[in-house]
Amino acid sequence: MANTETSLKEALTSIEGATGVALVDYTSGMALGTMGGSKTFDLGVAAAGNTDVVRAKMRTMEHLGLKGDIEDILITLSSQYHLIRLLKGRGGNGLFIYLVLDASRSNLAMARHQLKKIEADLEV
Repeated sequence: MANTETSLKEALTSIEGATGVALVDYTSGMALGTMGGSKTFDLGVAAAGNTDVVRAKMRTMEHLGLKGDIEDILITLSSQYHLIRLLKGRGGNGLFIYLVLDASRSNLAMARHQLKKIEADLEV
């Protein structure tokens, strides 16, 4: 099992094209940990904003009567991928990993695969 800081560091260093990662509590909108980002890309602000995305999707699923779980949510921009992976299992309820990828340097399928492995090893 890996702690939050170790898991975030692994995501940032092992996932090709990763430029930022955060562990976020979507009940409060607070980032519990961040790595990467830049002066022009505040991961704390992005984490809070993506909390609204997660909440909206959960509300929509409830209104539609959809029973499945959200694995991840993908937002594609012209130069970036934003991947939101909701955590499952012990201690992960109400949390998601938010990963920012440079679209020109990343393989989205591999990033999803690696993020799933990191999630399985994460101890919250």
